[in-house]
Amino acid sequence: MLGFLVYPMASVIYYSLQRYNVTKPWDNGFAGLDNFRTLLFEDPIFWQSLGFSLRWVVVEVLLQFLLGLTLALIVNESFVGRALSRAMVFSPWAVSGVLTTAIWVLLYNPFTGVSRYLADMGLISYGAAPLANPDTVFWAAVVAELWRGVPFFAILLLADLQSVSKDLYEAASVDGASRLRRFFHITLPHLRDAIILSTLLRSVWEFNNVDLLYTLTGGGPAHQTTTLPLYVAQLAAQSHDFGYATALTTVAFLILTFFSITYLRLSKFGAKS
Repeated sequence: MLGFLVYPMASVIYYSLQRYNVTKPWDNGFAGLDNFRTLLFEDPIFWQSLGFSLRWVVVEVLLQFLLGLTLALIVNESFVGRALSRAMVFSPWAVSGVLTTAIWVLLYNPFTGVSRYLADMGLISYGAAPLANPDTVFWAAVVAELWRGVPFFAILLLADLQSVSKDLYEAASVDGASRLRRFFHITLPHLRDAIILSTLLRSVWEFNNVDLLYTLTGGGPAHQTTTLPLYVAQLAAQSHDFGYATALTTVAFLILTFFSITYLRLSKFGAKS
């Protein structure tokens, strides 16, 4: 615990109070709250990346949850080929983020990918590049992340669905409850804790998304797809400004901690309904 949690966290807090740029050693030293003052009042990219991060989390988690729940309900039914269907639904979750990006970069290629076939159908113009167009880059990235993220919800929710007693559904059917009423009065209440936990975990992971966006768009164009953690990575890896980067990391940690505690309290996770 000390080596893998306490020490790294203490180091981040320490360096967030320092001017620490390896390319400017003569300027290094104690900065106090200067880094935090800079990010709050002098850095428009911080606010832009924070705004994009919040938008990214809301859209991704909502769509992933809805699609994942739908798939979980489908593959929970009994039908021919169910085992194969489950394998196909879950398989994207086993693919790494970088490999996922490579697949979608090929799909979005304006000359050999899906865009070429859409252009042949007359739906878009030839040479259209979804990842280079400010009007389409957000949704292009969203679709790529959906392909990878939906199976997470499907796996978790399906595991919980299989623990629901079939006697409840049979009793409700005898009482004349429709499929929709059975879903809202039996299925959803049973999935409550699984939904809270999965959406919380996925929100934290999507907020910290770096690999897919970094390799898919590089945060561009014009920082339009730069999340706050991706901005931190760029500052540390490219500008070598570790003091300012750790200040941003500290702010991101505080945001996630506040969100997690508030979300768990408001949702009453673990409480009996």
